Amino acid sequence: MVGIIPAGSPQALIKRGLSEETCRKWGYTVTEFNGQTVQVANYRDSTGGIVFQKVRFKNKDFIALGDKKQAGLYGQHLWRDGGKRIVITEGEIDALSVSQVQGNKWPVVSLPSGADGAVKAISKALPYLLGFEEIVLMFDHDEAHFRPNGEVFYPGQEAAQACAMLFPAGRCKIARIDGHKDANEALQAGNGAKIVDAIFGARAFRPDGIVTIADVKEKALIPTEMGLPWFGKQLNYQLYGRRLGEIIAIGAGTGVGKTEFLAKQIYYDLTTLNEPVAVFLLEQQPHDTVKRIASTHAGKQFHVPNREGEEPRWTAEELREAIGEIEDRRLFMYDSFGATDWDVIKSTIRLLAHSEGVRLFYLDHLTALAAAADEEERIALENIMAEMGSLVQELNITIHMVSHLATPDGTPHEEGGRVMIRHFKGSRTIGFWCVTMLGLERDQQHEDKALRCVTTVRVLKHRPVGAATGETIFYRYDGVTGRLLELDHNPFEEDNDTEDFSGEDDLPF
Repeated sequence: MVGIIPAGSPQALIKRGLSEETCRKWGYTVTEFNGQTVQVANYRDSTGGIVFQKVRFKNKDFIALGDKKQAGLYGQHLWRDGGKRIVITEGEIDALSVSQVQGNKWPVVSLPSGADGAVKAISKALPYLLGFEEIVLMFDHDEAHFRPNGEVFYPGQEAAQACAMLFPAGRCKIARIDGHKDANEALQAGNGAKIVDAIFGARAFRPDGIVTIADVKEKALIPTEMGLPWFGKQLNYQLYGRRLGEIIAIGAGTGVGKTEFLAKQIYYDLTTLNEPVAVFLLEQQPHDTVKRIASTHAGKQFHVPNREGEEPRWTAEELREAIGEIEDRRLFMYDSFGATDWDVIKSTIRLLAHSEGVRLFYLDHLTALAAAADEEERIALENIMAEMGSLVQELNITIHMVSHLATPDGTPHEEGGRVMIRHFKGSRTIGFWCVTMLGLERDQQHEDKALRCVTTVRVLKHRPVGAATGETIFYRYDGVTGRLLELDHNPFEEDNDTEDFSGEDDLPF
C-alpha cells in the first residue's frame, strides 16, 4: 500500500453538521493530496501512532493508505478498555455524529470496511469489545438491495445480525434511528435527540425464532377456539375441528371408503361452510370429481353405471340437475394431464390462496408426487413435506393430504387390518409435519355382509389434544344413496345387533 501522508488539521465539516471540536477529538482531518483537498480518517494503534488512513475525495471516492492489518476499530484508541456501553457504527462520519450528540464523552467506534467487513473487524476486536457490559450496533438502515437471484436484502441490518451472533446472549443490542438511515443523516436534520433515543431504546438481539413471553403475550391471550368443522359430529367433537396452518394426513388402503370420505368432506366445505375449495386429485379426472360431488349432493350414484334390464339408479336429467345445483360453488380442480410435479402444485396452491381466498386444499396422493420426483423416494418425501409444512404456515391454510400405505405384516388393510402410523409411506417425515393423522379401515371380506360396508376412521395422531389419539368413529356406506352415514355405536361389538344396511348388492366404493 501507499505510505502514510501528513495528517493535516481538524476543521469543522459544516455540511455534515460536525464541529471542529469533534473532528479534533477524533483526529479527523483535512489536508492536501495530489493537488486535491481531502478528508482523512486517521486510524491509530494503542500508542497513538497513525498506522492506517482512509482518504476521502470531494467526489466521495476513497483510497486506503498504510497497513490496514494494524488498524483496529476507528476511534478505539480514544476510550479506555471496558465500561458500561459502547456504540459501533458502520462509518467514521457516523461515529463522529454519535460522539458529538453525547458531548464526545462516551465510547463510540466504527468499522474500517463498512458492512462488508463487519464480522471480520468485530471478531478481531472482540477482546476489546467484551470489556463493555453492553454493545450497541448502530449500522445503516439502507434501502433494499437485490442479490443476483432477485432476493431482497438490507446490507447494514444483515451485517448487524451477523455481528450480534458473535457476542454472548443479552450483551449485544441493535439500534435503529427513527426516520433516518444513519446517524449523520439524523444529525444534519437536527434530530440528534433521535440518535440518543436509539441508543437507549436499542433492543437486545435474539436469533431468528427466539421470542419472549412479552413478544407473544397478545397472541397467547386470544381464547382457543374450535377450528373449521368436520362433516361428522363425532369426528368434529374428538378433533375440535380443523385448524388453519396445519396438514391433515389420511392413510387408507384400496377400496376402504377414502374416496367417499373425501367427497363428503369436500361437499360439506363447499355447501355448509360455503368455503372455496381446491382439490388436487392426481388419479381422478376433474369431470369424475364433479360426478362424485354431485352424487353426494343428490344422493344418487352417478359414478355407477345403470345396468341394462334393471331399474335405473339415476337419469341423465337428474345428473344435469345435480351438477347445475352445485355449479356455482367455488371448487377449483387441478387438471394434471398426467403431470405430478410438486413445484407446479405448490405454485398453484399459493396462487389460489392469494387470488381466490382458498383456505382448504385436498391432495390425493402424496406418494404420486414423490414417485414423480427425480430424487430417491424417501428424500423426495422429506423435501416435499418440509416445503408443505412451511407453505401451510405461510398461507394460513389447511391441506388434507392422502398417503398410500405400505403392505402390513399381518392382516391387509382391505380386510380390516389396523392402520398404524408406520404404515404410511414416508411415515417418519409425515409424522413429523402432520398435526393430525387419520387411518381408514374396512374389512371387504367380512363374513357379515352388512359389516363389509363399515369404514372405521381411526385417530392415529392429534397434536393439539393428545387424548383424541386412539379414538374410532364408524361410518356405513348406504348402497342406495351412495352416502356415508355416521354411526353412533361400534357395529363390531358383539352386543350390537347388526342391521343389514348394505343396500343393494354392489361394491360400495
